[in-house]
Amino acid sequence: MDLQLTSKTALITGSTGGIGLAIAQRLAAEGATVIITGRTEARLNDAKKAILAQTPDASVRGVAVDFGDAARVANLLQQVPTVDILVNNVGIFEPKPFTDITDDEWLHFFEVNVLSGVRLSRQYFPLMLKQNAGRIIFISSESGFQIPAEMIQYGTTKTAQLAVARGLAELTKGTNVTVNSVLPGPTASEGVEEFLKKLAGEGKTREEAEHEFFRDARPSSLLQRFITVDEIANTVAYLASPLAAATNGASVRADGGVIRSI
Repeated sequence: MDLQLTSKTALITGSTGGIGLAIAQRLAAEGATVIITGRTEARLNDAKKAILAQTPDASVRGVAVDFGDAARVANLLQQVPTVDILVNNVGIFEPKPFTDITDDEWLHFFEVNVLSGVRLSRQYFPLMLKQNAGRIIFISSESGFQIPAEMIQYGTTKTAQLAVARGLAELTKGTNVTVNSVLPGPTASEGVEEFLKKLAGEGKTREEAEHEFFRDARPSSLLQRFITVDEIANTVAYLASPLAAATNGASVRADGGVIRSI
């Protein structure tokens, strides 16, 4: 299927690994010019190599940025003044007891997970409306719908992303601009693989650790395995394309059936 992205420029935040890198690779393979972001030049270079290994003729550039620093985000916006597709993927998470989460930690989570997308959308969204074309996609999580008790600060920011995305979508009436969210379920990103390796080091195989995770922590999953980053990227690529014109203001689940509702 041709997703009609060959003339589009896409900015994907937090894209030197995991879901973000998979999205960049998928959009590059569809012919989009991709702009990736990461905290270090070394990570950016490794990500660019990974994209070019899959798509040798890809158009890709990287910008180093810390999304917890408003000044660094402003610098990114100067370097990339306009895009056709914005994927707000960058995010942080940390399991921690609620009573141990400090005010500073709450603010840092909000800064990175929510305000990063707000700041970028504030620049690109009006330009998209002006040209009557564009896509903004927030990578939220099923945790924004079912707040995890072990990561309340994370789940709260993911719910906030859903609210921002829906609010922006309300401002697109009568245009060809869309704003949507994607809700991944438990996904085999770098952090999850490290988690499984630690469990495997305790005398369990990776398969045993994965089975126990879904049996004990995510029993509602219909997939009963970790979703691959490529499976999330495929959903995002479709939403980024002109073919998804009728999907707007939606929270699109790619959660493996974890959320128990119609």
